[in-house]
Amino acid sequence: MNENTFWILTALAGGRQHGYAVLRDVESLTASKVSLRVTTLYASLERLERDGLVRRAGEEIVDGRARRYYELTDDGTQALTLETERLSVRLGAAQKRLAAARPAPIRPAPATMAWGFVG
Repeated sequence: MNENTFWILTALAGGRQHGYAVLRDVESLTASKVSLRVTTLYASLERLERDGLVRRAGEEIVDGRARRYYELTDDGTQALTLETERLSVRLGAAQKRLAAARPAPIRPAPATMAWGFVG
């Protein structure tokens, strides 16, 4: 699963949203580290809909513009769940290796007294 798909599905896991709300939610979830373009979002939503991971969940007119809502399907929820489990395994393995690779803390030398004797 690519990163855009992951974040779109994650945003929709919070419930039904229209496209612009998904954009804002992805930015919020990622602390602005991922910023989807509108064209990227809608192309992704169309693909995810074709793949059966999201579905249209209504439409309304706001200020003369159509606002289309999307939600996860059961398959979308399952795909996101499997991806989070896969990422969790990867994260755990990397953390374990990093912890094992850390050098032992350096112990300070024993304190010496002013006369040069170890105390």
